[in-house]
Amino acid sequence: MLPVSRRVLRSTLVTLSLLSLGACSMFSSKDPRYEPAELTQYEAQVSAGVRWTASIGGGGGTGFAPDVVGEAVYAATPNAVAKVDLMSGRVLWRATPDITLTAGAGSDGSTTAVVASDGNVIAYDDAGREKWRARASSAVFVPPLVDRGVVVVRSTDYRIQAFDAETGEYRWDVQRPGPALALKASMQLLAADGLVISGLPNGRLIAIDVRTGAVQWEAPVSVSRGATDLERINDVVGSPMVAGPLLCGVTYQGRMTCFDVSQGGRPAWDIPFSSHSGMATDGRYAFAVDQRDVVHGIDLANGEQVWAQNALRNRRLATPAVVPAAVAVGDLEGYVHFLSRVNGDLLGRLNVGGGAVVSPLIGTPAGVLVQTGNGNLVMVNLN
Repeated sequence: MLPVSRRVLRSTLVTLSLLSLGACSMFSSKDPRYEPAELTQYEAQVSAGVRWTASIGGGGGTGFAPDVVGEAVYAATPNAVAKVDLMSGRVLWRATPDITLTAGAGSDGSTTAVVASDGNVIAYDDAGREKWRARASSAVFVPPLVDRGVVVVRSTDYRIQAFDAETGEYRWDVQRPGPALALKASMQLLAADGLVISGLPNGRLIAIDVRTGAVQWEAPVSVSRGATDLERINDVVGSPMVAGPLLCGVTYQGRMTCFDVSQGGRPAWDIPFSSHSGMATDGRYAFAVDQRDVVHGIDLANGEQVWAQNALRNRRLATPAVVPAAVAVGDLEGYVHFLSRVNGDLLGRLNVGGGAVVSPLIGTPAGVLVQTGNGNLVMVNLN
C-alpha cells in the first residue's frame, strides 16, 4: 500500500468542508440570483413515462454511476452493488458488502468493481460473488473503470491506479501533482481504443495505455486563475467525451476544450465555460450544464453556442444524457427534464422520485437511465 501524506488528507478534508459550505451558501441564499428556478408550465411535446424501476440499495452520491454493458446495467449504492436487466429492470444479482461504499460501479460484463470507504477496491464476478480486494492509495470518489483485463481507479491523492481484473494484483499507477483544493463533483473515467482517459483536478486531461500504464498524451483543458485556492479550482468534471476525431472536456471555473486526435491531440477550439456536472454529445453538438445550471448547446465544429436554456437555473442539474428525441437532465427534486437538441426548448418532464438526482443520466436503447438519490434505478422512455 502506498503511503498517504498528511497534506493530502488535510486538503481532502478541507476541500469537502469548504465546498459543502459553498454549495449550501449558493443554493440556500435568499438572494434570488441563487434560488432554484420555479418550474414553469409549457405545452409538452413529448410524453415521458417510467418503463421500470429497480431497487439497488439505499442512498447515493457523486461517486456512483450506473454502467451499461450490453443488455445489463451494473450499479452501486453505499450499501449494495447489483446487476439489472436493461430491458426489464429485473435484478439479476445483488451483493451487500460488509463496509460502506464510496464509488461504483464499473464493469466489463465479467468483473464488476466498487470502492469501499477504507480505500479497498472490491471486485465481483458476474454471479455476484466477491473475487478480491485490493487497497487503493487513498479514498476514491470516482467510479472505477474495467477494461481489457484491468480495473482502474482515480484516488484523492491524484493517482490513477490499475489492478488485474482476475487477481487484484497491482499493475501500474500514474500520479500528477495536485492543487491544494479539489472539487467533489460527478467525475468519470473513459475507456477508448485501449486508453483510459481521465480528467485531473488541475484542469488537465490525460490518456494512459490501459495495459501498461504508459502515458500517451496529456494536455490542459484550462489553466487555473485567481488569488485564492478556492478561486483556482478548475477540475475537469463529468466524463471526457469522444466525438469523431474530437476529444473534449469541460472544467469548473475554466473552459470547454476539444482536442483533435487526428492532429496529434492539438486543440481544435476552446471557449470560456464553468460547469459543475460535465457534458454529453450527440456527435454534432455538445450539451453542457454551466455553474448556474443553464443548459447550453455547443456546435462541435467550431465551439459556437447554438442555444442556451435558463429555465432550470440553480436546480443543481446532473450530467446530461442524449436520447434520439432529446437531451435529458435530472434535478434537485427528482425531475427529469427533456430539452430539444436543436434549440433547447423544453419538451417534457417527469418526476421519478427519490430525491435529488446526483448521478449522471445515461442514454440507452431502452430510454434514459436514472439513478435516484434513494438508491433506485429508473428507466424513463419517451412516447
